[in-house]
Amino acid sequence: MSNNEAFQKLISTIKKLRSPDGCEWDKKQTADSMKAHLLEECYELLEGIMEDDHQSVKEESGDLLFQLIFIVNLFEEKGSFTIEQMIDSVNEKMISRHPHVFDNLDVSGVDEILSNWEKIKSSETDKLKRESILDGVPKTLPSLTKAYKLQHKAAGVGFDWDKKEDVFEKIREEFEEIREAVLKDDMDNLNEEIGDLLFSIVNFARHMEIEPETSLIRANNKFSRRFTYLEKFFSEKGIHLSDISLEEMDKIWDKAKKNT
Repeated sequence: MSNNEAFQKLISTIKKLRSPDGCEWDKKQTADSMKAHLLEECYELLEGIMEDDHQSVKEESGDLLFQLIFIVNLFEEKGSFTIEQMIDSVNEKMISRHPHVFDNLDVSGVDEILSNWEKIKSSETDKLKRESILDGVPKTLPSLTKAYKLQHKAAGVGFDWDKKEDVFEKIREEFEEIREAVLKDDMDNLNEEIGDLLFSIVNFARHMEIEPETSLIRANNKFSRRFTYLEKFFSEKGIHLSDISLEEMDKIWDKAKKNT
């Protein structure tokens, strides 16, 4: 089966599910009701990629594709746009943003490619009558990812630190401001300074070409694995964690770090 045939078969399946004799659950769905499902599939695919689980990536990519086409089909039903128009639109956009590939534009390297990308995207933004290049950053992004995107957008027009060492010094500065807020028991300022520190750490990660959201997901997963090891260790001895001292838990935590 060709790619086109497989894609058309998926579209037919979705249309069948939405037809009068289709699935009652699918027929009730709206673009708004599908948001949570779409987000869930995105994170499941991300987890598969991070774990290099090829089978999971295949399945979750398929689930995500289904969600996307399902949502586009909802708008097609309302006469907003068709699936073909959606595909043509993104194809034209990608061709336009890669003039070094499709128009033989000479570029010196990746930095110039990214700079051209932002310039082209900015010209597209002008057509949408946006007041700022930052308007294109989705408001619903997770905060770490949003900070990364905001900084990336600003850097695209030259508003950026020259050296990563300068960003690292900014982190030191923000940490000292947190210390001062703690000493003064200034909770309002402390809340702001913690936000500034997180923003600076994201900026440093960006300069090191590290995606902060992925880093935090890995840290969360690592903590979960080690804490689960801790729970299992004491559970097998018939001991509840609430009955264990912090010192005892720390000893087993060190073992968890070596074994997970």
